[in-house]
Amino acid sequence: MNFWDVFGEMLVILFAIAAGYAANRLGYLGGEADQKVSKLLLNITMPAMIVAAVITGEELPELGTILSILEVGVVFYLLEAVFALVVPRFLPGTQGQKGVWRYALAFPNVGFIGYPVAVALFGDGALFYAAILALPFNLLSYSLGPLLLAGAARFRWKQLFTPCIVASVLGLVLALTRLRPPALVGENFWDVFGEMLDFVGDITVPLSLLVVGSLLAGMSAGQVLRSPKLWLLTAIRLLLLPVALCLVLRALGIDSLVLGIAVTQMAMPVAVNGTLLSMEYGGDTECMAQITFLTTAASIVTIPIVAVLLL
Repeated sequence: MNFWDVFGEMLVILFAIAAGYAANRLGYLGGEADQKVSKLLLNITMPAMIVAAVITGEELPELGTILSILEVGVVFYLLEAVFALVVPRFLPGTQGQKGVWRYALAFPNVGFIGYPVAVALFGDGALFYAAILALPFNLLSYSLGPLLLAGAARFRWKQLFTPCIVASVLGLVLALTRLRPPALVGENFWDVFGEMLDFVGDITVPLSLLVVGSLLAGMSAGQVLRSPKLWLLTAIRLLLLPVALCLVLRALGIDSLVLGIAVTQMAMPVAVNGTLLSMEYGGDTECMAQITFLTTAASIVTIPIVAVLLL
């Protein structure tokens, strides 16, 4: 793996966050604007991106390959669940902070940052593998995420029928059934429909990172950098979890390509979705933005290291 290729990809991500910070300082983002943009992302652009990741591929892999990726996904998310349940118990903090830490350990940024990194490391064909691995993330993040961040008191069953969850279920069904709708509605129509979804979904990543940057504009950098708890969680999220997953998957004899994609996805920083969900459902948005920023900044160095040393 080329350290500098991945390093450059991470600098692009950090630049988008810096641009959001500048937009807040200039008065373009912040406050009500951030709230409205987060609703736009969660209800329109992100669902489009989720479905487009599955239906715009040239050709779906064999069902056995898809199932093997989902099996790796079971190990992937079970390992994260163990860390998310255990680690926060030993760290003092408010209930809101503990919810943020659980979310941070349970949900890496497999979509926004994970997709471009997977392509940079393993080629264009890796995108579909990464998208399949991210499907359980989409279902869990948008259903359990609000529960972790805001607590049971704020959980409502209607949260299980949000556009992102509906899109995730649809994408999973399309992947598992290998259903190619051209047979139903005509090939040209489906190609255009997929292109439309992809076109709208493409703005999700940069726009989400701009929102994170905007939220960070109101925080003290020293407050983030001086927190031992945030640094500990960052080390666990970016280094310990991918090492643990790599050891488990090697013991299971998983294919090297699938293993490589899974391990690098595990090495991603905290999902930007957490900040959007905190804003939407009343979680500790400031704490969520802090851990998102710190893990994203640190991942500029740690992701290339993981790619070079573990794969």
